[in-house]
Amino acid sequence: MPAPAHTVQGVTAKDHPVGDVERRAISAELVALAALMRDMEAERAADISSVDPAHRQDAANLIHYLALRQGDVRHVQRWLGARGLSSLGRSEAHALATVESVRAAIDGNTHSFGPAIQSFESGRSALDRNTDALFGPRPRGRVPRIMVTLPSEAADDYPLVRGLVVRGMDVARINGAHDDPEAWTRMALHVRKAAAEVGRRCRVSMDLPGPKLRTGPLVDGPRVMRVRPERDPRGVPVAPAALTLVAATDAGGSGPEVPVDPLWLRRRHPGEVVELVDTRGSRRDLRVTDAGPDSCRASVWDTTYVETGASLSCGADTTTVGPLPAVAHHHLLWAGDSLVLTRDLTPAAPWRHGQPGQARIGCTLPAVFDSARPGDRVILDDGKMAATVEEVTPDELRLRIVSSAARGSKLRAEKGINLPDTDLGIPVAGDTDLPLLRVAAAHADMVAVSFLRHERDVDQIREILGHLRAERLGLVLKIETTAAFTRLPEILLHAMRSPLVGVMIARGDLAVEAGYERLAELQEEILWLCEAAHLPVIWATEVLDHLARTGQPSRAEVTDAAMAQRAECVMLNKGPYVGEAIEFLDGVLRRMSRHQRKNTALLQPLRSWTRPR
Repeated sequence: MPAPAHTVQGVTAKDHPVGDVERRAISAELVALAALMRDMEAERAADISSVDPAHRQDAANLIHYLALRQGDVRHVQRWLGARGLSSLGRSEAHALATVESVRAAIDGNTHSFGPAIQSFESGRSALDRNTDALFGPRPRGRVPRIMVTLPSEAADDYPLVRGLVVRGMDVARINGAHDDPEAWTRMALHVRKAAAEVGRRCRVSMDLPGPKLRTGPLVDGPRVMRVRPERDPRGVPVAPAALTLVAATDAGGSGPEVPVDPLWLRRRHPGEVVELVDTRGSRRDLRVTDAGPDSCRASVWDTTYVETGASLSCGADTTTVGPLPAVAHHHLLWAGDSLVLTRDLTPAAPWRHGQPGQARIGCTLPAVFDSARPGDRVILDDGKMAATVEEVTPDELRLRIVSSAARGSKLRAEKGINLPDTDLGIPVAGDTDLPLLRVAAAHADMVAVSFLRHERDVDQIREILGHLRAERLGLVLKIETTAAFTRLPEILLHAMRSPLVGVMIARGDLAVEAGYERLAELQEEILWLCEAAHLPVIWATEVLDHLARTGQPSRAEVTDAAMAQRAECVMLNKGPYVGEAIEFLDGVLRRMSRHQRKNTALLQPLRSWTRPR
């Protein structure tokens, strides 16, 4: 009995050559795909018409791209790629035009786009136009802008800010989680002044801190300080420990500081020996190496524990050590331990694995106790521990630790708490954020919205900006929760009701909530969706962080910096070597700009390899 004829999309192989059957089948699938795009555009017509007029075609293309990604078209991609045609894999900026042009090509026709279809060129130029509008004109020689988080010192150190602008900072980020309105204002004014003097454009972005959850306080530890000499591999001291004795009313200095009576301090001279009995009852001799009116330096060759109230004597001349900082306590938790989060923020006693009872610590956001449910995941201290909710009461959440370091993890006060499964139902901005928003309205170019989870969060911040008559401010949507990621298309459509919109991939918090193993996948999807909406993306969190902190880059972060070329802006965090990090990143991005634009390789002649003759 002969084998049955193979049928694809209703075409019988015995009547036509196999290649023609496949071509017709693929053409039919592309026709259906284009029809689905148009149908979804019609279904979402109200959403598209609600966006700012400048974003109408952007919103339509986003809907087209969502239609393209509704089903699995990998078999179509393989067929097209094998024939040297576009595989649809770079269609984000012009989804419908790509499908229509590929269908015309396999049918042997010449494609022509009417006004209803955004062309290849207009799709690409729309992203450039929206990027320029938010971040300012493109720097010569590179596409991504460089955003830098300003340190607190930027409020009073104008040369610091000017130096960052000179080295290539295109956007200054002011973090509203720190400092105060007066400091934010001075930072912004310093940026404006520096940009005018240098002759470079530099925009100002202000971050709303958002409803960040943190652990409550723990009781203070002992007020004690440990100093240790430098030792060789055999444990023999090779350099003494150094400490600074300072007037009890002073602050600042170098090395560990021990506050003492100012009059006693002024009587000290180099070469004197100050006797101390440390917390373990050991007698220690501190030799004065340098003396001034308000401080003196001393050295000691033995490990020494100094505590508040300890007696210092130089012959008969004695004083006592003033208040030292308290040692921060912590819980030490292992997988399997119980942890109780409490509405009460009274300082909790430290607890260690193996002790009777259980660890308890406050939670700074009361809404947690009204919203969490048994089974919800809880991530502690940026992913160092994970737990699940076992029991919920009006004032407590009983958690079970499910993962920790092999020998336990330390949980301290003021550490982050993430609840990726819990809808907290709280606004992203409240009355406490109004001072920052007023400063932003007066001095900034854009506002970054933290920890948003739903499109209603976008609506709320837009309403607040309207009341402040600050609608001109750009909106930067920080995607740092899995809830925001899962609702990203709706969030983008609501954000595009404003004329200036960008998206930040806040990779740190997003990795904590989604898991580090999923971060690469999530950031890819965010990049795709934002390019489809023609919205610029900020590549953020720990870019060249080791270089900014230490002056030396790691191999992994150099590769990460090169990958940032796919975004329209790259964010650097503060650090003593952030100026060097700006210059390093600028060089990487300029070189990569010759090789790649978004996800497309640019085929310039290879300079690292030449054909042998």
